[in-house]
Amino acid sequence: MQDFKLYFQLGTEHILTWEALDHILFVTALCLRYLIKDWKKVVILVTAFTIGHSVTLALSAFQLVHFSTKWIEFLIPITIVATAINNLIQKNADVNQPTKLPLIYFFALFFGLIHGLAYANTFLSLEGSEGLVAHLLAFNVGIEVAQLLVVAIILTISFIFVQLLKLPKLWWVRIASILILVASVKMAIERFPVNKKTTNQTTQQ
Repeated sequence: MQDFKLYFQLGTEHILTWEALDHILFVTALCLRYLIKDWKKVVILVTAFTIGHSVTLALSAFQLVHFSTKWIEFLIPITIVATAINNLIQKNADVNQPTKLPLIYFFALFFGLIHGLAYANTFLSLEGSEGLVAHLLAFNVGIEVAQLLVVAIILTISFIFVQLLKLPKLWWVRIASILILVASVKMAIERFPVNKKTTNQTTQQ
């Protein structure tokens, strides 16, 4: 039970920290077009993301896949950029009445695979060989609880701007998406993998 609490807390803290801003921005971009009344669609969206990151998290934990940490850290803001751009190109009808299976669901599933690899780095830093499945479950549950809290906050903010302040929903989605796009592009540029040895050698010359 003590191990469950430890890994649950680890998963929760992995999302609810400043260092997890990239994950928070991605979830925000995913949920922008939805309001509280669309909670069922949001559940499907979050479930798609959960499936994606759970798969790669498990594969990494069992050492079946391995990717460069630098490239994973770079690809995460790229997923945010793509999601924000997808929000910006949506027409008014698409934003107000999302289709039954919009492209963003596939974004959540596919990009969840990438985010799962990043989660794995934190998980594997403390993981041993014993109790792997139970620890993996606790860590994943912690991530989901924290993620649902973030989603609840996003839906509440959307409610305030769109339904209380009467800001047109399309404006809200596009303004917020532009801000997220700018932040994620900056993040991607800063994380672009470079050969530090080559850079240092060039500088010395």
